[in-house]
Amino acid sequence: MSDDEREEKELDLTSPEVVTKYKSAAEIVNKALQLVLSECKPKVKIVDLCEKGDAFIKEQTGNMYKNVKKKIERGVAFPTCISVNNTVCHFSPLASDETVVEEGDILKIDMGCHIDGFIAVVGHTHVLHEGPVTGRAADVIAAANTAAEVALRLVRPGKKNSDVTEAIQKVAAAYDCKIVEGVLSHQMKQFVIDGNKVVLSVSNPDTRVDEAEFEENEVYSIDIVTSTGDGKPKLLDEKQTTIYKRAVDKSYNLKMKASRFIFSEISQKFPIMPFTARDLEEKRARLGLVECVNHELLQPYPVLHEKPGDLVAHIKFTVLLMPNGSDRVTSHALQELQPTKTTENEPEIKAWLALPTKTKKKGGGKKKKAGKKGDKVEEASQAEPMEG
Repeated sequence: MSDDEREEKELDLTSPEVVTKYKSAAEIVNKALQLVLSECKPKVKIVDLCEKGDAFIKEQTGNMYKNVKKKIERGVAFPTCISVNNTVCHFSPLASDETVVEEGDILKIDMGCHIDGFIAVVGHTHVLHEGPVTGRAADVIAAANTAAEVALRLVRPGKKNSDVTEAIQKVAAAYDCKIVEGVLSHQMKQFVIDGNKVVLSVSNPDTRVDEAEFEENEVYSIDIVTSTGDGKPKLLDEKQTTIYKRAVDKSYNLKMKASRFIFSEISQKFPIMPFTARDLEEKRARLGLVECVNHELLQPYPVLHEKPGDLVAHIKFTVLLMPNGSDRVTSHALQELQPTKTTENEPEIKAWLALPTKTKKKGGGKKKKAGKKGDKVEEASQAEPMEG
């Protein structure tokens, strides 16, 4: 037992090596996001953008820990997704898909990287046009960003997951937007992207989670999705689902040869982390995946949609609950936003935003974020709460 405990201890943020791996993964995923953003231009195929993001993460992680005796797993922890306008999440199409991004689209980019199972994820929203973002698009992005800034200050030792759920809904309401239901923020551990401690986006009678308190040396993926619609997204077409994760606790004797073939490929290539069907042998994938999902060997990540005309924004970040405060290691600066609403007259929200993210270092702690001297991560961490 004491061995297990010691092993468990060594693999959290009390180990400087673990912190380094989280921050290295974060640095790579921040740069991958930057790369994908720089390639987002009208008429570019979404699948090409997704493949560029994944290829960059594979290349950068592949260059690390090459000459170590014990093989260190590393690479994509969540495939690059680009979900446009009223599409909420998980759009990462197959190679044959011709969908392109268009001028004026609201793009939500979501991706993850890991080194030795220590995961950094990031989600960002970008409007494909020059100049400031205005109107309801600015409202929905400002709502997500302000909610993320509030969550960063409330995900701290001693606070509870329910504190965050309530607060982010109040922020969204101030912008006349809704927090999208069914989105979970998870604790992350080595090789675990969706740990048992979770923060609900919206609490309602159908979805209950255990009340939990945040603790020092934990790591969380904070996932905020806002909508100008009713925040109750629907699955429109199962065929759009391309991202899956192996359910390691389930077993079943697959009947179809195609299913056995594909499941064996998945077990070898993607035993733990989510993956995209693009990385499988495509002809057999479609056939084989269905049986695997039907028997719960794979957990699908469905592509969800709000109603046409609704606008959806997404901000996701990774936060390390260090002894000296919260360290947000993934982010990207937003475009200039000119929302129609403000939180100026919301004393509760202003009070949350005034909370420090660091506990011991007084003054300016927030600016000293992850990343090596002067790299992109540092300037991105200064994404201030928009207009209030």
